[in-house]
Amino acid sequence: MQTAHDPRRLAIPHAEWDRAPWNRYTFQHVREQVPTAQVRRSAAPHAWRLAPQDLGAISFACDGRRMNVAEFLASSYTDGFCVVHRGALITEHYDNGMNAHSIHLVQSVSKSVTATVLGILAGRGEIRLDALVTHYLPELEATAYRGATVQHLLDMTSGVLWDEDYTAPDSHCAQMDVAAGWKSGGKPGWPANMWDQVLTLTQARGPHGQDFSYRSIETDVLGFVLERVSGARLPELVSRELWAPMGAAEDGCFTVDPTGFACANGGFNATLRDLARFGLLYASGGEAQGRQLVPMAWIDQTRNGNPELFKGAYREVLPRGAYRNQFWLEEAGRRVLLARGVFGQLIYMDPDAELVAVKLSTWPEFINPARTRTALAAIRAIRDALR
Repeated sequence: MQTAHDPRRLAIPHAEWDRAPWNRYTFQHVREQVPTAQVRRSAAPHAWRLAPQDLGAISFACDGRRMNVAEFLASSYTDGFCVVHRGALITEHYDNGMNAHSIHLVQSVSKSVTATVLGILAGRGEIRLDALVTHYLPELEATAYRGATVQHLLDMTSGVLWDEDYTAPDSHCAQMDVAAGWKSGGKPGWPANMWDQVLTLTQARGPHGQDFSYRSIETDVLGFVLERVSGARLPELVSRELWAPMGAAEDGCFTVDPTGFACANGGFNATLRDLARFGLLYASGGEAQGRQLVPMAWIDQTRNGNPELFKGAYREVLPRGAYRNQFWLEEAGRRVLLARGVFGQLIYMDPDAELVAVKLSTWPEFINPARTRTALAAIRAIRDALR
């Protein structure tokens, strides 16, 4: 990837900036593509203890193919990869022009970041997880969110009809690209911003709480709840409650819609090391910088997902998995959590192995179950080799 000024970058089509092949450049340069809002770093960053190890020769098998970690990184559109073990940063790998100061779009890992702030506020009693969403956002009485609780949205078990098709030209996701400010134009009658889009969701697909169905818009509704309760914009709230107190060394940012609302479901950008700091919160009991930042009760609840609600294609990657509080459970009944995003974004958090791994990528596809299975197999092999 070229890093010097290149006039050919002007040819990046705005309608396709977040897709292959342009994502190889744009995921590290989102602020050049769309408006963003700053998430401020810590004045006293967490200092990593460094204990470098070469993990490249660790071998593993996945889907009938054997490879080593070095081959995996070279073949999986890697931008950044790191592993933290027992609190020490033991490996750090950059490619495609990325470096330790580069921020990278993390797509739906943003959901886990947003939810963590909600968990912090819930721990202080400022938000009740069993409260109706309409208690905080009464305007939603006129939508299919009527009767849904905050917990339903955290677990993506509301009964609201939503089409999570990333490529269909008329899907809810296509409309969200315009509403979130990622794309321009749209069709007559499409919502002009994220709040307008939430208000259009008047159709139900079934009862609230019946099953899990992945819907990105749920996180944005939670973002509106956070803003209504706190009186602060989401980027400021994330900075104040999470990013600065956990010891982030670099500013992050959110993409914002035409009204300035941050894309809570997929618009966050951060460095590899700061994402590892975030993952460490869930692998070390919520402590950061000498204090309890994320409530242990929230972390315990997050590890307690119901696999009976987890059906369909999700089992291609996590056959014994579940979903809880905007995190994926690798296996229900165990304590490993995953934060995941399209195009290959992943944070793996294993408290029992005292291990965090972060993989930032720019796959050519939105979703590729085989690539995800391979990434998980590689990280498990690293975990097992370090025991």
